[in-house]
Amino acid sequence: MKKKNEYIHHSNKLKAVDFFCSGGGMSFGMQEAGIQIIAGIDFDENCKTTYEANIKGAEFIHADVFDLKEKELEQKLSLKRNDNELVLIGCSPCQFWSIINTDKTKSAKSKNLLAEFSRFVKYFRPGYVVVENVPGVLRRKEESGLNDFIEWLKNNGYENPHFKVHNVNDYGVPQSRKRFTLIATRISQDEIKPLELEGKKAVVKDVLGTDKGFPKIEPGHKDKTDFLHTATNISDINKKRLQKVKKDGGNRLGFANDPELQLKCFEGNEESFKDTFGRLWWNRPSPTITTKFFSISNGRFVHPEEDRALSLREGATLQSFPLTYKFKGTSVANIARMIGNAVPPKYATALGKAIIQNYNNAV
Repeated sequence: MKKKNEYIHHSNKLKAVDFFCSGGGMSFGMQEAGIQIIAGIDFDENCKTTYEANIKGAEFIHADVFDLKEKELEQKLSLKRNDNELVLIGCSPCQFWSIINTDKTKSAKSKNLLAEFSRFVKYFRPGYVVVENVPGVLRRKEESGLNDFIEWLKNNGYENPHFKVHNVNDYGVPQSRKRFTLIATRISQDEIKPLELEGKKAVVKDVLGTDKGFPKIEPGHKDKTDFLHTATNISDINKKRLQKVKKDGGNRLGFANDPELQLKCFEGNEESFKDTFGRLWWNRPSPTITTKFFSISNGRFVHPEEDRALSLREGATLQSFPLTYKFKGTSVANIARMIGNAVPPKYATALGKAIIQNYNNAV
């Protein structure tokens, strides 16, 4: 077993470039584990202020990966090829492979992002490679390019890649969220698995509520501080609906028998979309925090007790961002997109610690 100071000493040698970094969930979690983040790359310039406010010492590169060239990145960041201490991370936007039934025309370009990321892996041949995405990438591994990528890794020194769907709730995140994760290395033959936390799994009441620093607020509350305990407003009829939804896990069936409140689309159709207008349970992990978690009609995103949607800070907390994380954006929807698309930092820390452990055993 390595001593603590030795663990930190070794971990500081590892450095990472985070492709598709968004607001920095993966970068922050890796940094917390002890891996230095050199840069984050994203085509959405809206992420720059948030990323730079939280990922100290890292450069934000505004670039479309389709246009970015390997040599250009090599020169910009003074990267070396075949560097055992380099980690390349690719958590590409994944709407195309998501099971959520959305229009795929807008996201069609994103289906090729894994192939674009693999260009950089093949060029730099880093010590470590991390890919995180929706489970659909694995289910459709031929179409997504995952199969070809895994075969290339195995044939080029990354002999024992770990690729599996994990639930982030097993790693300290108070949310049920299944994510595909690949971790590969060419400096050892050991399979690297994210480090699970022992003991009780985190649930909503562990992180939310007035006793956890979240004062009661009304719908439409605007928090102009960095805490961002901001909740969207709702119509009067929706306020009446939420008053009839049972506290702690109730759903829209609470108002189904009220002709004034029942939605036409659900008349005679009580079994579908029951999470709409649904409350979180205190004693369960939250459902997957999506980019629309601020809306009561887009899933089970109603506060367990208060008659409102989750606030921005509550959504971020359920994603395991620390309360001090600063989100900068032009609108509620803009900030919520960064939060919902993020890799939960505590899960990223579990990945980072597993990589550090592997590195310490190999050197």
